[in-house]
Amino acid sequence: MPHKVPHNCNHPGCHELTHERYCERHKQLNNQNYNRYQRDRTAQTFYESAEWRKLRQMKLRDDPTCEECRKSGTLVKATVVDHITPIRHGGERLSMENLQSLCGSCHSRKSAKEGSRFG
Repeated sequence: MPHKVPHNCNHPGCHELTHERYCERHKQLNNQNYNRYQRDRTAQTFYESAEWRKLRQMKLRDDPTCEECRKSGTLVKATVVDHITPIRHGGERLSMENLQSLCGSCHSRKSAKEGSRFG
């Protein structure tokens, strides 16, 4: 399956080519700004907790490829652990059954559909 054509990073003035929304440098900056100024403080505390980090690490170890991409026969490294049912919609925070391993692209797509962050 062919890759998408790279495009300019969405950060104003950046001409770095990327397959994602932002180049690596600006993706990190965008995530830091989101965490600092927009993310709910309760959620921020949870995602920084030792319990979450340990569970996330276990999930990525057990399921290292993107579960959505795998459904279409593609193997892509998972970089995100996502709550299938979002916590704010009643999903269990620390239940392995409510977690899925996703690549950044699939996670962004899912989050946009749910109306969070990029929605």
